[in-house]
Amino acid sequence: MQSENTPYAGRIVGREHQLPVRIYYEDTDFTGVVYHANYLRYFERGRSDFFRLVGVSHSALLARPDPAAFTITRITVDFKRAARIDDALLVRTTYDAVKGPRLFVSQRITRGEELIATAAVEAACIDLAGRARKPPPGMADALRPLFAPSP
Repeated sequence: MQSENTPYAGRIVGREHQLPVRIYYEDTDFTGVVYHANYLRYFERGRSDFFRLVGVSHSALLARPDPAAFTITRITVDFKRAARIDDALLVRTTYDAVKGPRLFVSQRITRGEELIATAAVEAACIDLAGRARKPPPGMADALRPLFAPSP
């Protein structure tokens, strides 16, 4: 059972993780518009909390006898609309596939039904020396039911 003091990690609906994000003053530039680099932070929170909800903990990956971590090798962001102070956004994340050490992720941020930004992300599982490695046993199995259907 989750304590009332445990931060909310969002929810999984179908194969999509949904994480509500509120825009605060600290997220914006002097005009009240979200600073562009902050979208990367929101996308990161979506990916991390998705992992957390399916039972994949970054700290547990590091504590394994064969430690593993993730690095972003490619991210493409398309900005569609500006988010502003006090907006309630939803970060939507889907893990689409694992191929060897690589994970492919699709993300979008919405304000209601309005699309704010999208991201296509490629991450790689690495060892502590920074060399690519396959994700640890069980991790891909935890994500596989949520992957996009194969064409």
